[in-house]
Amino acid sequence: MGTILVVDDEPDLRFLMRRILTRAGHQVVEAGNGAIALDTVRQTRPDLVVTDVMMPVMGGVEFMRRLRSDPATATIPILSVSSDWQLAVDADAALAKPWERADLVAAAERLLREGRDGQ
Repeated sequence: MGTILVVDDEPDLRFLMRRILTRAGHQVVEAGNGAIALDTVRQTRPDLVVTDVMMPVMGGVEFMRRLRSDPATATIPILSVSSDWQLAVDADAALAKPWERADLVAAAERLLREGRDGQ
């Protein structure tokens, strides 16, 4: 199993994703916006990032762009979970809100198993 960083400005959604992914056997760390998430990525080196797109301080689009532009984090797979999932052009996969529990787990585990672009 892997370490997953969940990034969402809604605490209830972070809590729900943490519970679902923890029950699936993963370690989960959290951040409430992209700026905090960048620091968290540097400290924890997650195997996967699950992020919302629309957030205050630093949104998911900018957060993903920064991850992709840094060679140290460019290979971390990203799953976008957002009602604005179409904006997540730097994500490796996307789920639209509201999502199903099984879809979240399946997408996360596929990205953990296959990495970026199925490699």
